[in-house]
Formats: sequence, C-alpha cells, structure tokens
Amino acid sequence: MNMSVSSNTPIIVGVGQCTNRLDAADYQALSAVELAVHASREAFADALSLEKLKPFLDTIVTTRTFEDSIPARAQPFGKSNNFPRSIAQRLGLVPRTAVWDRAGGDTPQRLINEFCEKVAAGEARMVLLAGAENISSARALVAAGKTADWSEAVEGEVEDRGMGLKGMFTMHTRIHKLAGAPPSYGLLENARRGRLGMTREAYADEMGRLFSPFSAVAAEHPCAAFSVQRYSVADLTTVTERNRMIADPYPQRLVARDQVNQGAALLITTVGLARELGIPEDKWVFLHGYSDLAERDLLERQDLSQSPAAQMASKAALGAAGIGVDKVRWFDFYSCFPIAVFNVACDGLGLAADDKRGLTVTGGHPFFGGPGNNYSTHAVATMVEKLRRSPGQYGFIGANGGVLSKYSVGIYSTQPKNWKTFDSRVLQEEIDNLPAPELCMEPEGPGTIETYTTVYEKGQPAYSIVVGRLEKNGARFLATTQDDDRDTVGRMLEVDPLGSRIFVTSTAHGNRFTFSEQRLAQLFPKCPPVFREQYEFCLVERKGHLLEVTINRPEARNSLHPMANDELAAIFDAYEADTDLWVAIITGAGTEAFCAGADLKYNASGKSSWLPKTGFGGLTNRVRSKPVIAAVNGFAMGGGTEISLACDIIVADATAQFALSEVRVGLFAGAGGVVRLPRQIPVKIANELILTGRKFSAEIALQWGMVNRIEAAGQALPGARTLAAEILEASPTSVRLSMKAMRDAGKWASADEAMQYRDPKLIDELIASDDYFEGPSAFAQKRKPVWKNR
Repeated sequence: MNMSVSSNTPIIVGVGQCTNRLDAADYQALSAVELAVHASREAFADALSLEKLKPFLDTIVTTRTFEDSIPARAQPFGKSNNFPRSIAQRLGLVPRTAVWDRAGGDTPQRLINEFCEKVAAGEARMVLLAGAENISSARALVAAGKTADWSEAVEGEVEDRGMGLKGMFTMHTRIHKLAGAPPSYGLLENARRGRLGMTREAYADEMGRLFSPFSAVAAEHPCAAFSVQRYSVADLTTVTERNRMIADPYPQRLVARDQVNQGAALLITTVGLARELGIPEDKWVFLHGYSDLAERDLLERQDLSQSPAAQMASKAALGAAGIGVDKVRWFDFYSCFPIAVFNVACDGLGLAADDKRGLTVTGGHPFFGGPGNNYSTHAVATMVEKLRRSPGQYGFIGANGGVLSKYSVGIYSTQPKNWKTFDSRVLQEEIDNLPAPELCMEPEGPGTIETYTTVYEKGQPAYSIVVGRLEKNGARFLATTQDDDRDTVGRMLEVDPLGSRIFVTSTAHGNRFTFSEQRLAQLFPKCPPVFREQYEFCLVERKGHLLEVTINRPEARNSLHPMANDELAAIFDAYEADTDLWVAIITGAGTEAFCAGADLKYNASGKSSWLPKTGFGGLTNRVRSKPVIAAVNGFAMGGGTEISLACDIIVADATAQFALSEVRVGLFAGAGGVVRLPRQIPVKIANELILTGRKFSAEIALQWGMVNRIEAAGQALPGARTLAAEILEASPTSVRLSMKAMRDAGKWASADEAMQYRDPKLIDELIASDDYFEGPSAFAQKRKPVWKNR
C-alpha cells in the first residue's frame, strides 16, 4: 500500500466494542465507566497495546450517557462526576485534555470530525473517543430489588460541554406532550406518508421492508445487545402483546431500544505518529470527507417530512471525499426510527430501501441496540473492521441527533488521502435562511391536520398530537387532545386523519383540538366570568366598588402553584367583567409574605404544571381596563415582585422586601419582570437587580419610584385602602379611559409621537358617557358626583 501522504494526516488506528447481556454466562452488572474502559482496552489492543500507546495519549473525549443528558433518566446507583477522567484513571492514562461532550446521536461522528481537525493541526497527538450505556443493568437491578454502587469522584480538569438540550424541545412542545422521541418522530413519519400519498397499511409495510434486513445484520453482530432473530415484515408491523404500539405509526419493534449494556471506543492519531510507533498500515483508516449541519426547530421546518440539513450534510461529505454514492460499499444510517433512514438514504441519496449493499453495518437501533449518544461509535468501529478486510472500499456513516435536528457524516476508506478541512458554515447559513411557515402559538378556529401521532400508554391509545394549518391564514399550529377525550382519539384511529378538518382552541394547558365545533364547545364550555362563593387558595371580599383579593397560602409564604394561579385568573376575569367594581387590591395572607413567587416544591414534584393565559397570578399577561393596587406585606420574591410590577400602584409596608430572584434558582423573570423593572426604575439599577437576583427594601424601591408609598409594618392593606378610596372618588369611566390612553402612549418612543397618534375614539367614548355629564353637573350643584360607570 502506498502511504505517500502527509505525516499530519489523521487516521483511525484502533477500535473496540463490548456488550454485557443480562442472559450471558459471564454477565456482570458493570457501570457505564467500566463498559467504556473495556471497549477502550480493546481499541488500544487493536492498534498495538495499551502499554505501548499510553505515553502518547494526550486527549480523551467521551460521549454523554443518557443519565447525564436527561435528568429524568437518572438511576439510583450513582455515577462518575467526571466521566472522561474516570475512564482515563482506570486505564492508567493522564491526558492533557479531557472533553465530556453534549448530548446527541450525532456526537461520535461530530467528535471524529472535530478531533481529526485538531490532530491534523497539531493540537493533539493521539485521541481516545469512548462511550457506553448500562441502562439495561440499572433497570434489571431496580426490578430485582437489588443495589449497586457506580458512584465515582475523580479529580482533574474536564471540558464539560453540558447536556446540550437546546433545540431538542421547547416549552411549547413540552406542554403539548412532545418531549419524547417516538411522538416527535411519529409526526415526521406520518408527514412523509402524507407526502407520498400512501395508506397506513402500505406505509407500515414499507417500514417493515426497510427494517427487516437490519434485524438480519444484528443477528450476526457479536456485540449486539440482544439475541436477535431475523424479523419478517409481518413480525415487525403486526401489533401483538409482544409488539405493542408505542406511538403511531410505530409498534415496539420499529423503535430504538435504549435498554442496553454496550460500550465502544476509537483511537485517532496521525500517519506520522503511527509510523513512528509501528502501528501496522493495514490498521489505518482515513476520513475522506465529512460534514456537520443542524436543522431548524421542529415547527420551523417548511416540510416536516424531510430534513434538508441531513440530506445536504450527506451530499457535502460525499463531495468532499470526491466520490458518488455509487462508490460506497457499506452504509450505516442512524436508525432510531424508519424516517431517519428514509429521509437520508431514500429521499436524500436516492437509494432503494432494499439496496443490495445494505443500509446498516450493525443492525440498527431496534435490533443491535441504541446505546444513547454512543451508537455511532459502534457503527464506526464496525465500519473500520469491514474496510480493513476490503482495502480500498468506501464506507458511509450518517449520525443523527435530536429529532433529525443535527446530522454528522463521515466517509471512510483505507485508501490513503491527504487531509483537507471541510467548512460547513456556508451550507449552515443556507439552511438557516430557508423559508419557514408562520407559527401560531394560540390558535382558534378551524384548521387542517398537516401531520399527527397518537401516543399509547401500556398498549392503549392515550392521546393524540397534531400539527395543523389554520384555515384563515395557513399558519401552522401544534395541538393535542384534551385529557380523557376518548371520542377524538378514537376518531384519529378510525380514519386516516391526514388532511382532515379539525377545530382548535387555546387553553391554559395548551392548544386542544376536536373534529367538530360541538365537541369543542362541550369540552370547553364558555363559563361566564363571575365570582364563586368560595375559593380554596384565595380570600375575596367586595366592599362597594372595591374588590380585595388575598392570596391565602401563608404556610407556603403565599407562593403560587398552577391551581392558585387559576383561581387568581378567574377572580380577575370576574373583576374585569363586573361593571360595579372599579378598583381592586391584591395582598398576601399573614405578615411574612405578599407572595414568595412560584411554588418551587410543587414544580420539583414532577406534577403537571401550567400557567393561565393571563399570566402569573392571573395578572402579568393581562391587559386590564381597571386599576389594581398591590398591598405588599413582607417578602415579594420572584413572581411576587412580578405581580406587584404588573399592578398600577404599589403600597408597601416597612418590612417589604422585593427581588427578581429567579436567576438564583436557574430561571429568569419571564413573567414580565425583565420587561417591567427596567421601565419602572433606572435601567442600570434594574440590570443589576435582575442579573444578581438580589433583594431590595421598600425604602430603596420608593427612592427609585417603583413603590408609591410606604406604611408602617403590617399596614400595607389599610394604606392601599386609603389610596383606593381616593381613586373611587374619581369617575370610573375617566379612570378606565385614562389607563387605556397611558397604555397606548407607552407604545411610542416620544411624547410627540404619542400625541400625534393618540386614539380619538377615547374622547368619543368619554363624551358619550353618563359620567361625562355627571361631573360638571355635580360641580355646578356643589354636590358629590354619583358615578354610573357608563
């Protein structure tokens, strides 16, 4: 073999894989670190030996386990505080650099691309890339009532790149139950079926024909996580107790299986160092072309059935390698779900599902195993072994992260090739500038289903999710069925819902849809905004034209959970609708706290959480027509300060303490605090308070103009009543129109603009009111006005 290439050319010289099956005779409940160490030893031995290569290893990079990627996936047996250094320590390595990468199935290939660049640039001499998952052991131990200790505390610097969850989900998708992989991919899969105009049955058959050969490959792979037989199309697509539905259109056997015990590792170095160390040339595998691209957020994609990023990355890597897809001998397309293969292999590269070369070298996620973010390390390791046995052939690795969100591609061969860096930035800019549909966050009215999925729990249909388009303007929206709406879920299963007409409404819990206006009205009846006789979390008292609202959770420092927020929203709805109420006061029960913000204990409980459309406390997102006074007694922390900022007037007692403290608990003052505080006090001071979360006193707030007046300790409510009485002496019509005029004026940067564009209808409304005539009459008659608020 002619190795006349530059000495700085990066190559893979060693690969290793291991599996630890529960049913194996030599099974041990190994930790993820131990599995990665085992695979790493194999990689060193494959290249030369650990002892000979140890002095030259200066960099270790690792993928992230699911446990370190998603807090909800944590198991009870502990983990390493420094995954890369734990592996290094067990191997007797002291690398200069340790990198703990972020989550994403694209991670292994992206790291190979990144560290081949670094090796070529002389920033690293030899790199160990490793990763593992032991979810199978963790779950088996829990099920058996057994225990283990996998905790490790290791010192040493590490570049921890974090969980990397950005782009994986949004608050909007989360409240619509679109946080898991099967529902998200189900939307994409059904969108593709719609684009192709296929029936459910025909598309199920296509998915089965795609994945049936994958199972045959896994059955022959020595490191597969399971003992697998070749599944027929019917085995994969027929729903049974052992192949129950997960999310439409996926039965269990078409879904990635992450309950595995698997590890894989690779060694990267340069041609020069490999020659110096005597690593045999028949071990060397070159990266001929590569690319890394990211897709837009799910709902921003023009066509949900395709990922331009994945397709463009694949073609760019082949172009960088200087070959066409016809020159590739082996492929491994990331196969968490069929759409991930269809999108790139079939729709992007024009391959047939039954291409005789095969579309996987491992057997894929449902059959070989889906070890979290580390699957493609196994794919590359297997590809390297195949290429070594067939010198000069080419292999294609496609690695996917998120919901077809990130795609990394590598083209490999034993054929020598000088290194050439590939810059994906121009392509990324093209993707970022692709047209995106208008998104409606709070849709109302009729629409059409663009795509959908129905999610199953314990084999039974639980709820449906749709992406739709509004009839009135074509805007895209996301919606789910209402809890326990069996009628709509049943209809989703009875007919092919693609293209069906639906009706959608926005609620505090997210957008909800049905197939008829009547059903929507039945589920969400229009309740008149009236006061209840009794509230669970609030006290409500009306005194003539004054309404007093007391947050009544003193045991929780008047913090608010979703149910308390709902009550406050309903109370202020009723206040706005009641023409006989002209001023309101909001305060907190007891003397310790006005409101300590969100109930963090409730939030940490894992229970369902939501916020009324009118915002925190039913006030922070509300456009009001009547004044509300905050009577702040004691602490007003986080959301408590945001409620007070949303009020028109603040009366505080001498003990009052304010703070936008959200940054101290990993949040930010998103209920209006970051908007209102810089508009109510000097901007630089507001910046400091928001960014530090520091408390400040009522006296300081008074100096800055945020608080109107300070009363003695415990006297905030009486002080607010006095101020409310002054407002009640004025015309409620004039007060209401004054509030609207001030709100409208706030939209303009200057007073001149505000005056130029003021609304003449406000004056028209005023002069047509009874109060407009009552004021002058009472003045002339030297009597107190009798306001009518009409």
